[in-house]
Amino acid sequence: MTMTPTTPKDASKLEKALENWTVPIGNLFVSLFHRIALFAIGGATVWSAAVAFMGMMSKGSASIEDLLLLFIYLEIGAMVGIYFKTNHMPVRFLIYVAITAVTRLIIDLVNTKHEADMAILLMGLTILILALANAVVRYASYKYPSKSGQSE
Repeated sequence: MTMTPTTPKDASKLEKALENWTVPIGNLFVSLFHRIALFAIGGATVWSAAVAFMGMMSKGSASIEDLLLLFIYLEIGAMVGIYFKTNHMPVRFLIYVAITAVTRLIIDLVNTKHEADMAILLMGLTILILALANAVVRYASYKYPSKSGQSE
């Protein structure tokens, strides 16, 4: 039997056989990569949160920025856990992380400058836009749920 196709129909059969063999292997590699990457992200999140917590312990106190940083780690950990369970990336959690990070920046600016300026106003506007984006995502997932029936 020759592997070289002699007719378009033979080429189509060879292509289909190759696809039947390679697609499951490709899917397996993608799945393995996702799992390994999720473990790495989860491990790095736990490690970073532990280092931040130990820094707070050695300092003897925790500032509001420190607590917000721990909330960011918690939200990232929740995203990893949800992705493990559902195989869907919860976009809302990314928005929550962004809102928390911008809030942390605002608090840091206020603590260092001790005055309100345009940067703080723009960051507040950023939080408003992110909150509106979250509302749109929630409405869209409620109004147009995914095919599996799970909303984000």
